[in-house]
Amino acid sequence: MTFSMTGFAALEQPIDNATLLLELRAVNSRYLDLHFKLDENLRSFEPGIRELISAQLSRGKIECKVNLMTRAQANQAVQLDETLMQQLADMQTKALAHFPQGRILSIADVLRWPGVVLVEAVSQDTLMEDVKKLVQQGLQDLNASRAREGNKLKTLVLERLSQIELLVEKVKPLLPALTKEYQAKLENKLQENLKTIDMERVAQELVLFAQRIDVDEELTRLTAHVSEVKRILNSEGPAGKRLDFLMQELNREANTLGSKSVSVQTTQVSMELKVLIEQMREQIQNIE
Repeated sequence: MTFSMTGFAALEQPIDNATLLLELRAVNSRYLDLHFKLDENLRSFEPGIRELISAQLSRGKIECKVNLMTRAQANQAVQLDETLMQQLADMQTKALAHFPQGRILSIADVLRWPGVVLVEAVSQDTLMEDVKKLVQQGLQDLNASRAREGNKLKTLVLERLSQIELLVEKVKPLLPALTKEYQAKLENKLQENLKTIDMERVAQELVLFAQRIDVDEELTRLTAHVSEVKRILNSEGPAGKRLDFLMQELNREANTLGSKSVSVQTTQVSMELKVLIEQMREQIQNIE
């Protein structure tokens, strides 16, 4: 299956006395680049989360955000840290002595102060298991998003591969016609200048001309590369780097075809090939 490196997942999971919030964002990158924004109470879980993500993703810039929103149970009396509130009151008195025009703390300010409202602590072991389950589910959703985007990219690439195959078939019958056209021009030129035609010389010139414009090898390699791109797109595992290499090979053959061109038709085909290859290369930059 073809996966895009772009995706997004967001989940919310209620747990005892709290709610876990998860966001996973992925964009393209040459390597696996992990960035974490974790709640202060979850910082110690980063190695475990990193291991889970690394086991399922191989490329892309991944941003993982996990927040822990604590809450008091309906049947639980809310308790306040009176010691902390007294410390806030003392600090405010000292601060106002230096800044008498300053705004005093409101009740809402005090209640929002970290640690003022006491809630039952969540078990770290239980919390770690909950975070792991949430991250696993988030990765499933992220991969589903990446798979949908990957299928779109795969369709775009396959469409351009079909166009390349049509162009290759268009070039093949041109070569014998070009040789015959060159032979007629050569015979006319010799007849005008020499009055007689040296067929041995004509044969030699035709051999040299045929060798110079022979692109059968390039067309064969183009066909082989197209088949390999299709095979990789339908295979399992990361494919982006291999596809990027094949784009370079396809572009090399298209350039050689253009350099050997002796007609407007083959030059045009070479240009169309390079446009299609560049379009595929842009899409492949987003494939894992």
